[in-house]
Amino acid sequence: MDDLTQLRIEAAAFRRLRQHLIEERPEVQNIDLMNMAGFCRNCLSRWYMEAANAEGIEMSKDEAREAYYGMPMAEWKAKYQTEASAEQLATFEKVKPDDA
Repeated sequence: MDDLTQLRIEAAAFRRLRQHLIEERPEVQNIDLMNMAGFCRNCLSRWYMEAANAEGIEMSKDEAREAYYGMPMAEWKAKYQTEASAEQLATFEKVKPDDA
């Protein structure tokens, strides 16, 4: 496989993951993703920002989140995010990565 084909396939896989998490499973809470998988939608938006910045494209955290979520973060939270339970927060404190 040549490099350009690999890059296109990786980009398509990222877009499919985004579609799944944003459009098909918005009810899955970020804290549950973090607790189970060690990453969430916010991590993906941060990685997107870091990749843009590495390419010389200035992008803030809020801009990256809006690009990833397809809407401002406040709107996403109002539509889909629920209050984390004490149990979810306790699990997060045990498993959260250093950069969370």
